[in-house]
Amino acid sequence: MTSAADALQRLRDGNRRFVAGTTTNATSLSQARRAELAEGQNPFAVIVACSDSRVPVELLFDQGLGDLFVIRVAGNVVAPSQIGSVEFAAAQLGTRLVVVLGHSNCGAIDATLKELTQGTETQSPNLRSIVDLIRPAVEPLVKGKGPLSLDEAVAANVRHSVACLRQGSDVLEELIQSDALNVVGAEYSIENGEVNFFTN
Repeated sequence: MTSAADALQRLRDGNRRFVAGTTTNATSLSQARRAELAEGQNPFAVIVACSDSRVPVELLFDQGLGDLFVIRVAGNVVAPSQIGSVEFAAAQLGTRLVVVLGHSNCGAIDATLKELTQGTETQSPNLRSIVDLIRPAVEPLVKGKGPLSLDEAVAANVRHSVACLRQGSDVLEELIQSDALNVVGAEYSIENGEVNFFTN
């Protein structure tokens, strides 16, 4: 089982390779690897990421089949189904690191900011549910300091999702308190490919 610290280092190293254009995980797509994974999975990290097509999680961390347990949803929001998926990976698969990964130029965050600052209404009740999950992360900042940049809102939303995971599940809270799980935030730059891990 990979420790949270080792998992985080693997992600950092993989992202450095991705940025440098020296990726190494082509062999993890082999028939032998697929046969191995047919027996079960043992991902070393959980990534809760946005569903944006410009954020290919396994690629930007230079990881292969079975390495990451990836949960993708617009705005990298955390709702009961995402929390349950993280619980499964942590409690059943023994994964010790969870990364909430936001990204630059996020459309879901931008739509929320526009609704808060310009009064635009999202059309679909399903899209509204995503905006409603992002709103608590950015609304206090908009009300408190006025105009908020998209980058600031993305970071606030990541931190909010991290807090929801840390405090929204008895299963995860128990694992965190026993040092069996670490939940961190990060932001991917679409422009340069770098992932910046948050320190808090």
